[in-house]
Amino acid sequence: MRRLVRETQLEPADFILPLFVCPGEGIRKPISSMPGNFQLSIDELVKECEGAHALGIGGIILFGIPDHKDEMASENYDDNGIVQRAIRAVKRAYPNLLVMTDVCNCEYTSHGHCGYVVGNDVDNDVTLDWLAKCAVTHARAGADIVAPSDMMDGRVGAIRTALDANGFQKIAICAYSAKFASGFYGPFREAAESTPTFGDRRTYQMDPANGREAMHEMQLDLEEGADMLMVKPAMPYLDLLRQARDRFDVPLSAYQVSGEYSMIMAAVEKGWLDYDRIMMETLTSIRRAGADFILTYFARDAAKLLG
Repeated sequence: MRRLVRETQLEPADFILPLFVCPGEGIRKPISSMPGNFQLSIDELVKECEGAHALGIGGIILFGIPDHKDEMASENYDDNGIVQRAIRAVKRAYPNLLVMTDVCNCEYTSHGHCGYVVGNDVDNDVTLDWLAKCAVTHARAGADIVAPSDMMDGRVGAIRTALDANGFQKIAICAYSAKFASGFYGPFREAAESTPTFGDRRTYQMDPANGREAMHEMQLDLEEGADMLMVKPAMPYLDLLRQARDRFDVPLSAYQVSGEYSMIMAAVEKGWLDYDRIMMETLTSIRRAGADFILTYFARDAAKLLG
């Protein structure tokens, strides 16, 4: 009877699995702060995608660890960059697996910031050109959705213009529109090797105190051509996810980020929480708040339970 009258449903197609791809071959390097997650070489990444595809997971999102980093984030918008090569490999093996890509610069810059640095701050307008070029190379490689996570002003418009000009009118943009300067990103920065060498990202990521500003940022991204919107992190911002669901009639996503995952895993390892129950409860809460799909490191295990 509980199943019959359940208001909020979850299924594997609701999940996007984040994956980290690195140079080399036969590499499956554990991420110490994110148990069960790895830096994967392209051959190992393709194997991981086999499992995701078989489970019916909605898709993957790729984050790259490049061969080299520099001040211009040059590998990020190189047609032969690590993510571009990975997209082509995944699409050759599983053409029907949805591939989303993170469009940002922090993994590719020598300083770990999300754009071109002048003095001690990021130059917003110069960075837009990098992001636009990156999105085009991802589309050219076969990505289905590009997801700018940099939080530069105007980046959705710049990316949409560049995609259209290069014949990629059908490539969707999922904008990290409400991405907050959160303390929950720590484990990801180990995984992606993207910790800033100075300062932090509060000059371009959002103040956690500002809910109205989040709605404004979402509206601006829609006006610039975003097809989907995202709230990040998920659980500390469920109130804003609900507000966005009530306000915007477009596909809405939430990212259950590394810190959310890792704190649950730490409590599970201590025996303080039941893994399956807490995993499904948190995912249900995000779906109930209004997310159409969820980026989550629990995607594989949740899909197995649901299957």
